[in-house]
Amino acid sequence: MVVKILESLPDAQQERIIEHLREYIADFEDELQWEQSFSKRQNKLIEVAKLAKQQIAQGQGQPMDYDQL
Repeated sequence: MVVKILESLPDAQQERIIEHLREYIADFEDELQWEQSFSKRQNKLIEVAKLAKQQIAQGQGQPMDYDQL
């Protein structure tokens, strides 16, 4: 159905719509990559946070020295 609508338009409008679709798809793919990257990092962050809590509970934690960051 969308193809029929697109084909019924003048060439110039078709090109504009196609360009918008290309930009939309590129943005969508970029967003998917960010979500995948964040998901992987989020799992690692949760894992590290659990380890930190465990170390603090065992008395192995050390205060953070912000000057060394």
